[in-house]
Amino acid sequence: MTVTDRLFSLRGQMAIMGIDAFIIPNTDPHMSEYLAEHWQFREWVSGFTGSAGTLIITKDIAGLWTDSRYFIQAEQQLQGSGIQLFKMKIPHYPCYIEWLKNNLQDNAKVGFDGKLFSVSLAKMIKSSLSDKNIKVESNQNFIKPLWKNRPSIPTNNIFIHDIKFAGKSRVEKISQVRNIMIEKNVSCHLLSTLDDIAWLFNIRGNDVKYNQVVISYALITLDNAYLFIHKELNDNIKCVFENDKITILPYKSVTNNIKKYCKKQTILLDPSKTNNCIFSSIPSSCKIIEDINITTILKAKKNTTEVANIKKVMIRDGVALTKFFYWLENNILNEKITELSADKKLEFLRSQQKNFVGLSFATIAAYKSHGAIVHYEATAKTDVELLKEGIFLIDSGGQYFDGTTDITRTISLGNATQEEINNFTLVLKGHINIASLKFPYGTKGYQIDVLARKFLWDNYLNYGHGTGHGVGSFLNVHEGPQSIGSSANSSLNINFEQGMITSNEPGIYIENKYGIRIENLILCENDKDTEFGKFMKFNTISLCYIDTSLINVDLLTDDEIKWLNNYHKKVFDKISPFLSNDEKRWLEDKTKSL
Repeated sequence: MTVTDRLFSLRGQMAIMGIDAFIIPNTDPHMSEYLAEHWQFREWVSGFTGSAGTLIITKDIAGLWTDSRYFIQAEQQLQGSGIQLFKMKIPHYPCYIEWLKNNLQDNAKVGFDGKLFSVSLAKMIKSSLSDKNIKVESNQNFIKPLWKNRPSIPTNNIFIHDIKFAGKSRVEKISQVRNIMIEKNVSCHLLSTLDDIAWLFNIRGNDVKYNQVVISYALITLDNAYLFIHKELNDNIKCVFENDKITILPYKSVTNNIKKYCKKQTILLDPSKTNNCIFSSIPSSCKIIEDINITTILKAKKNTTEVANIKKVMIRDGVALTKFFYWLENNILNEKITELSADKKLEFLRSQQKNFVGLSFATIAAYKSHGAIVHYEATAKTDVELLKEGIFLIDSGGQYFDGTTDITRTISLGNATQEEINNFTLVLKGHINIASLKFPYGTKGYQIDVLARKFLWDNYLNYGHGTGHGVGSFLNVHEGPQSIGSSANSSLNINFEQGMITSNEPGIYIENKYGIRIENLILCENDKDTEFGKFMKFNTISLCYIDTSLINVDLLTDDEIKWLNNYHKKVFDKISPFLSNDEKRWLEDKTKSL
């Protein structure tokens, strides 16, 4: 079936059921950002592969709402499909609700699959449309009967995440959760988010590409811990769970067991992370407390073992990156190197490092104009050769047993323009402003964000994505709750705590010309207690040189030059012991003081 065929069939189903608008999000019953193929409904219907975007289908119009990270990609992928692109001004904000309100008649019917909508979003849709008496039906899934050969729910093997990497046992973590439950006066805690569950039970898997998670739900009571999994477990893992007093139940039995174990209890759940269908199954005798998952905060604050591990990972990851850039510079004139072959070379070099498991996301290897597509992914159709000119952006990361990495470098392959150099320097100034920040405890992500953008704003420039996201520990490369950005996002109101790892990635994107982004991971640390309270700081833990040939030194302050020189000394000292003599001399030149 083509996209046109699918739209036609869906509209036929909608007409039969009397539905005037059907909403298709890009998520799963666990409110995941990255999905197992089984739940990729929006992509199956529209052909758009971006990780963010919602499809609305009415009798006459089909529209995709996505944010500026995907404008160029969406325009290309939707071409000829009959689906219009609606450009969202605020990332993650469901402005399609206003469109529905303004374009549907009074008493119209809107349908969606409640398994794919969070409690918060379902409430927002119903409340916003109630003024026009628009009825919302949250039990509709017209795609299911149409999608022949739909992939099944993954049943891949899971494995135990060793305590030498996790730092705390699952028993300790569950005890922590229960102590906080008692403080909050709740007796049950429902978990739907896959990374929270993987962290809590010290399990990992590969049910979702790049994310080391297991399709599952969990229910923690003051006396028992229940894990609902869609797979058979081997005897060793069964024995581990049994010894730790964890009960394994079938994945699809979660709603029945909530009714069984939570009757007349007080249950805590995250309304932004729990699907509306499960929420609706909770007995009316329950008192429901809506709050962020307890595990989300605990998981984000990396313990001392996890921090020590990720610092070791950064050295190994930095070695792979250094060898990659050395190879690229010394071979670009001797062999044909393309975006895809560069991507594969970097993956190979990472694979040679200890504890490497796989990539943490699809590498963005973007040459020249492709760099302006924020989440570009090279394909056989789009792949281009790298030449000794222009700039090359590569955003990549690895999954290691002892940590997750995410780093972006933009380098000159030759003859960079003055515009490219100046814009690179403005991005670097914003990057350094975040990296060198000292701030009072309680400072929020939206308060920090402006520091990365100021120098771009001074020149009437900006970028459309967030400045920073949390990163997991051998888990999701995008992890809450903290973030740095300017959008209407609740994660921007989270305090930065000691042990949180966040990306620092300002950029600038000039359509049809180039893209620039500089990204390191920063660790939040306690700095100093003063009469004005506790102060925090960021410690840059990623280790890879920044291309000084793209810097206009005249635009840097003495403090910015000092930061860069100190960073480059740290990179050389940490990485050089693992390089050949030729590579070491090359890195010494790349990291020499300005």
